[in-house]
Amino acid sequence: MPYTEAIAIVTSDTVDIGRLTDAVYVGGAGIVQAVMQNNRVAAFTAVAGATLPIRVRRVNATSTTATLMLALYNT
Repeated sequence: MPYTEAIAIVTSDTVDIGRLTDAVYVGGAGIVQAVMQNNRVAAFTAVAGATLPIRVRRVNATSTTATLMLALYNT
């Protein structure tokens, strides 16, 4: 799926991204501790350059080791 917008993700344990993502790009390998659309937390292990097709409201700072993440949108 082509994405038309990408916004840097700032990890936070309390502040949501602003709108649900269509996907998350991970530039640096590690764990993505994602707060999903339904407020449940899920941990994803991602390799560098992975695009995770997940709709998240937030990426928690605690336990997230992945870096250079982008919120992707198909607007």
